[in-house]
Amino acid sequence: MQKKLVNKKIISLVVILFFITLTIFCGIFILGDRKYYFISLLIIILSIIPFLMLFEKKRLQAREMVLIAVLVAIAVVGRMAFFMIPQFKPVMAIVIVAGVCFGREAGFLTGALSAFVSNFFFGQGPWTPWQMFAFGLVGFLAGLIFSESKLKEKRWLLCLFGGVTTLIIYGGLINLSTLFITMQKVTLEAVLAVYVSGFYFDLVHSASTVIFLALIYKPMLGKMERIKMKYGI
Repeated sequence: MQKKLVNKKIISLVVILFFITLTIFCGIFILGDRKYYFISLLIIILSIIPFLMLFEKKRLQAREMVLIAVLVAIAVVGRMAFFMIPQFKPVMAIVIVAGVCFGREAGFLTGALSAFVSNFFFGQGPWTPWQMFAFGLVGFLAGLIFSESKLKEKRWLLCLFGGVTTLIIYGGLINLSTLFITMQKVTLEAVLAVYVSGFYFDLVHSASTVIFLALIYKPMLGKMERIKMKYGI
């Protein structure tokens, strides 16, 4: 049983880290970075596969999908509520909470769907698959590190994780996407220009994630754990 669980973790890691990354780069270099709706839908499908594998011996419960849908809705509304402050958003904090409470697959799916759905209001484009992957990856890592560990009780550690991953992983991937989307030729000067100019916005996003995690993590964790216990999730 333990070996089977480890195999599922490995498969989910391969799907998320390899195939989704491959899908994004195929969209850039093969499809000319123009089929971003198609690539976005592929990312959603790929992120659902490992999530569904966990339920191969039982029927997928609607209550679990409803919870993820609610978290996505909260993330989308939160992003819209703070539209006037660039990069100061609660989305990453909610994605991290989803990963911690419901596991790595749910964390990735929540992140990917939050970016996809909210961009119907903020604007779809070739950046959408990158945002989906970046949000999803942080949610996945949150679930991988904290969901089955007592570390999730330490709010300061979650805040540190959120700040660092938002700055380095999310910021790094989004800056990389800017490089591929806007530059015809990638040079060292172009890389430095993109990352230096984006650092301030990444820092604001990182700080906002820490602030929102500090404010909402304990209340949301308590409510999610109660729901899991009450409905047997």
